Amino acid sequence: MSLTSRHILLGVTGSIAAYKTAELIRLLRQQHAEVQVVMTASATAFITPLTLQTLSGHAVKTQLLDADAELSMDHIHLARWADSLLIAPASANIIGKLAHGLADDLLSTLYLAATCPVYLAPAMNQAMWHHAAVQANVQKLRTHGVHFIGPERGEQACGDNGLGRMSAPELICASLFPNKATPRATALDLTGISVLISAGPTREPIDPVRYISNRSSGKMGYALAQAAYEAGASVTLVSGPVAMSPLQHIKMIYVETAAEMFTEVLNEAPHHAIYIGAAAVADYCPAKQTAYKLKKTSTETQLLLEPTRDILASVAALEPPPFTVGFAAETDNLEDYAKIKLQQKKLNMIAANWVGKKTGGFDSDDNALNVYWHAGQQHLPMQPKTQLAPALLSLIYTVFTTTPPHTSPLTT
Repeated sequence: MSLTSRHILLGVTGSIAAYKTAELIRLLRQQHAEVQVVMTASATAFITPLTLQTLSGHAVKTQLLDADAELSMDHIHLARWADSLLIAPASANIIGKLAHGLADDLLSTLYLAATCPVYLAPAMNQAMWHHAAVQANVQKLRTHGVHFIGPERGEQACGDNGLGRMSAPELICASLFPNKATPRATALDLTGISVLISAGPTREPIDPVRYISNRSSGKMGYALAQAAYEAGASVTLVSGPVAMSPLQHIKMIYVETAAEMFTEVLNEAPHHAIYIGAAAVADYCPAKQTAYKLKKTSTETQLLLEPTRDILASVAALEPPPFTVGFAAETDNLEDYAKIKLQQKKLNMIAANWVGKKTGGFDSDDNALNVYWHAGQQHLPMQPKTQLAPALLSLIYTVFTTTPPHTSPLTT
């Protein structure tokens, strides 16, 4: 990642997270970016303009009606100068003002005058972030082309724990200028959105030699992870045992059993905005695993199975849950079974495909999907999984950004 010769206009608003902007400026300058800072009046109560001026190497702007600056229409000059406008931290107040086109200070006026890409790194109390008014403003700004980086989940200055913390300066830098070595496969932009994906089969041991598994190759989940990364998302992939190479620039977590996948996915899910359960997790596992190899006999042998824990339903039951997408592989009654699973597990979306006698699906390079959500459905025709993945992600993102806030957080 290199920001050489990039002009970054950094807006700072009133939030305790303003202290992080000092480190953010340092990281941007470390990448040889030129940074100019604009502060709202309330931001100066949390960190001094002198601090940010010293770190950025430029005088900090705080006034819209500055007599000297207005001689050269400073807000227009700054807007033209910027290659990117980054507001970090972005308070609920500035998000509301920008969404409604208000321009009563220098920063909000710059937003209207800027023609460059705009990035917001929200920071506020978790209850404020989930308020319907804030989420409506976020959705409106997304339709204007604004990119959101975060917020993250964690302990907040007020003592609450949840979504609302400003993303770490390192993540903001990485999201602002993702690695350009990997070209994007689609125009889809998932910058600042963290995506958790599970892929592949699980193996449920019977004895040290034998296990119960299925035909899943993991190709669909791996294709989704790669496509999400290429679209700018921060991606974590929880993978069962597959014959596939690790993906670069993606956090890989390897598991073998359904119990291990349950633990890893539930540990990761609270830190992600979207969870896509593409793994073919075993529904049952042996009630008891023997420590020695079972010998073949001339008589019948009974194997007692017990149900595994439901990963999808458990993720969807988190408070608040990520936007949860399930998969359903069926040999018959595809639509009925998929819609039942969508409702019973309280998922946001489900992608269903035929297996068995139908073409595509398990262990194939191609697949077709029937995708269902509570307000609609769409068919994605047979195609290579590497092409199907970005098409599915685009559909997920469309529904994700229009889902009511109480159903799923927009970002993490």
